[in-house]
Amino acid sequence: MQGSLRIAIVGYGVAGQAAALLLSAQGHRLSVFEQAPVPGPVGAGFLLQPTGLGVLARLGLSEQVLARGQRIERLYGCNGSGRPVMDMRYAEHAPGCFGLGLTRGSLFTVLRDAYADVSRIHTGVCIEALADGGDVLRDSAGNVHGPFDLIVAADGAHSRLRQSMPALTKRQSIYPWGAVWCLLPAEAWPHSTQLQQRYAGTREMIGLLPVGRRADCDGRWLTFFFSLPGDQVDAFDQAALERMHERVAAVWPEALPLLAGIQSPEQLHRARYRDVVLRAPAQGRVVFIGDAAHAMSPQLGQGVNMALLDAEALAEALSAHQGIEAALHAYRRRRRHHLAVYQGLSRWLTPLFQSRRDSLAGLRDLGFGPLARLPLARGQMLKILTGTKKAWWR
Repeated sequence: MQGSLRIAIVGYGVAGQAAALLLSAQGHRLSVFEQAPVPGPVGAGFLLQPTGLGVLARLGLSEQVLARGQRIERLYGCNGSGRPVMDMRYAEHAPGCFGLGLTRGSLFTVLRDAYADVSRIHTGVCIEALADGGDVLRDSAGNVHGPFDLIVAADGAHSRLRQSMPALTKRQSIYPWGAVWCLLPAEAWPHSTQLQQRYAGTREMIGLLPVGRRADCDGRWLTFFFSLPGDQVDAFDQAALERMHERVAAVWPEALPLLAGIQSPEQLHRARYRDVVLRAPAQGRVVFIGDAAHAMSPQLGQGVNMALLDAEALAEALSAHQGIEAALHAYRRRRRHHLAVYQGLSRWLTPLFQSRRDSLAGLRDLGFGPLARLPLARGQMLKILTGTKKAWWR
């Protein structure tokens, strides 16, 4: 068991929020830094898997997230001709198993409200690099903060701290595909417990995920996303919006009425994805968690869940070991196999759904359905979906 450590947490997204709750509960003295003047959520609605739900349950926050989210029991996706490509039900993995669709705002609010020292967060402070031997932080204004016994880098996929330590990065690239997304009212949508997707080859993927309630609006909501090549995401304009409406009408007519109120490209958010692999998640007194450590394609829907698991694993490692070096070594060992599986699968699966490799669509459409009917393969696919596949061999 560590004594009371002075710990810096850089970034107040999901990973930073969870780390703040877990480490403060252990009695550590925290300094939390967030570059935004007012902390808030960033990103689309997402799917909490049983793994992430388990962490929130152990934080005592199950009731709050369940009240805000939407229970998801099935993932269903088919191609343009109606041939099922994906059809996975959580209950086949374990009785009572489910996912939870949730908005970023809802999860942010739950985690923020649970943190007693939220008013002491250093906001509007952009941490850029280490200084003075690696236990002090330097911000963009030239100010220094510290020293700290441990620095938790949770500053996201674009992590400035990671960029300042280039020798730590093994792989860093931007996926050639991205998406535009928005929140839509869900009252008229009949598939309230399903993540539904439609695929037009590998070049277009449309999805609708029920995400429950918003923190800022009444009613129940869906996250809509439409995949595009990255350059088209960046240049998304009125003509692109009109084409998107046309493509939804062609590929998924049932979903088109939901988009009636989307008449301006400014109503859609743009998302690009990074693939980040570190040689090690820790160096010296710095440990990387969440997207700062392992940003990946959202194809498997595991990003938020991985961030929660990282924060929990770090807190447990610090509790179980006397020295920081031993604790960070244990943290790395605990997370490495699980992360390797999902990073590898995400990199392999993404071109099957988002790429210009048209020939892969036929192989995907012909192969996924029969493969999923084989008991052993289906069991592994359900583990992948629920976030419970701990290593390649189990």
